[in-house]
Amino acid sequence: MLDRLLRPLIDPPLNASGRFLARLGVSADQITLVGALIGAAAGAAAATGAFLLCLGLVVLNRLFDGLDGAVARATRRSDLGGYLDIVGDYVFYVAVPLGFGLHDPSNLTAALVLTASFTLTAATFLAFAAIAAKRGERTSAYGPKSFFYSVGLAEGAETIAAFVAMCLFPAAFPIIAFAFAGLCALTVVQRSILARLTFTSAGGL
Repeated sequence: MLDRLLRPLIDPPLNASGRFLARLGVSADQITLVGALIGAAAGAAAATGAFLLCLGLVVLNRLFDGLDGAVARATRRSDLGGYLDIVGDYVFYVAVPLGFGLHDPSNLTAALVLTASFTLTAATFLAFAAIAAKRGERTSAYGPKSFFYSVGLAEGAETIAAFVAMCLFPAAFPIIAFAFAGLCALTVVQRSILARLTFTSAGGL
């Protein structure tokens, strides 16, 4: 929900950094893969109770997530890069709640519910993107992307805010996780309504 509003602020410094890294010979795919490892490390840090380390890795992961796209824009975008980017995102999204669940058994239910909600939002996001591509739909709301990005209440900025809150207030993890899972559920409903409105306009359901 906030991603489109933040892009005009974060894109200029990211793009400048991306051009610099591209001149050094760093590839977008290399940044994506390192970012995925950092995301997995964030989950491991949470599992061991190193929540401040987890916080730092969460922020670093999101920085790498922005930089890979910036480097791709400075060189060339590829379908493989788009694939690696979304896989890396979900390594991160799953690793952090899993880490909190492994750290404290009382967090397991909330971690499972949050992970399930991420699965559902991913399904609606990717299904929408696949059908939109088939229909030739285009959007520039999120900048140049490898595939169609549909709007949602729970997007990257909201996820980062939730993960930061979990790291700063680990005892409140179940409350934060359940609340964010609810936001994800609303996103599934919202995107499903959008799909019905969009995909019935020309020979849909």
